[in-house]
Amino acid sequence: MLTDECLAHLARRDWLTDGPLNELIASYLQALRARRYAGRTIGAYLRCIAHFSYWMREEGLTAAKIDRALIERFLRHHLPVCTCPQPCRSVVCEMRAALHHLLPLLPEAYREPTTKDPIAAELERYGNHLRHTCGLAPPTCSYRIHHVGAFLAGRFGSGVPEIGLLTAADIDAFLNGLATRWKPASRNLICASLRSYLRFRAMQGDDTGVLSATLPRIANWPRRHPPKVLSEVELEHFLQAFDLTDPVGLRDYAIARCLLDLGLRGDEAAYLTLEAIDWPNGIVTLHRTKSQHVQQLPLPVQTGEALARYLRHGRPQTASRALFIRHRAPFGVPLTVAAIRNAMNRAFVRCGLADRFCNTHVLRRSMATRLQKSGVPIKEIADLLRHRDLNTARVYARVDLERLRAVALPWPGSES
Repeated sequence: MLTDECLAHLARRDWLTDGPLNELIASYLQALRARRYAGRTIGAYLRCIAHFSYWMREEGLTAAKIDRALIERFLRHHLPVCTCPQPCRSVVCEMRAALHHLLPLLPEAYREPTTKDPIAAELERYGNHLRHTCGLAPPTCSYRIHHVGAFLAGRFGSGVPEIGLLTAADIDAFLNGLATRWKPASRNLICASLRSYLRFRAMQGDDTGVLSATLPRIANWPRRHPPKVLSEVELEHFLQAFDLTDPVGLRDYAIARCLLDLGLRGDEAAYLTLEAIDWPNGIVTLHRTKSQHVQQLPLPVQTGEALARYLRHGRPQTASRALFIRHRAPFGVPLTVAAIRNAMNRAFVRCGLADRFCNTHVLRRSMATRLQKSGVPIKEIADLLRHRDLNTARVYARVDLERLRAVALPWPGSES
């Protein structure tokens, strides 16, 4: 009945009822309502998929043909030259959002096995090696796969990647093309990704010793400057930039306290669940960390108060167990790392610090710097930040310039 009511308001309802998406309409509406989309949004999305259904019918396509490639073909090649009868919805960003909700609803019987191109298949094997053999964190696997994919696509196009055909000149050409767009630290990461891939190929029996030796170690001095951190005054302004009378403000403030007081990375905050907090004992358990180890941290009082205020007065009612979730449709969806980063960046804009700071890592660095200035040993800071290498945390010893001046020896020949 509800489906009929929604379709009754569509000018082009016959495009849905008489098209290849007819059997998916009811489940599509149910999925949107479950995520608490507004009625106007549901109507707009129905008009979008009606246009898509009409185009599929004109092309002689069935629901079994729907995949991401077909959706991209519709968005990139049909919409710019669309001559479908009016009225029809044609806003690209809206169409993409509407069709994004369509893919998960396709029954398994509709899904046709797609043949992956050779490079995609190779990257899948490499990704499995990184995740299951090397045990690397998902973000590390993602950027390594991205870098290697760009290299292989640039050398082999859509063909089969044959390692025996690679030469040192291919690697030089690829890295030289990055020199004008990437900083030395980023180019070193790309070299590390290629070196990792060549090790993977060596495990498959390929001779990659010469290629690995040609990968340069690009000069870079990441610790030539002290880390950029917020001063006490700037930190106070930043924490006052959240509206604690608004549910979203309560959520973003709780996120900021986790990043600042616990030294969490953005993805660690995104993966927090309700079960991660042991309230009676004041412990936060991190199940998704960069080192892939479960780790526990003490829960400071001010952080616990911010989280409790958010859970009691700000968090929407939802079945999701994620701690930080969306406050707009689709409800019940955990915040992504990008959403957390954007929330902190908006706070930097509100407090007038956007010209100096951005991203979430500056809060983690600020926490480490405050601990160092208060006399906490570097080893304890490294443990709290979950650094496996103590040298990674030593950079914070260079921030307290006043204490460094106190231990500095006079220059030979200078006046004492």
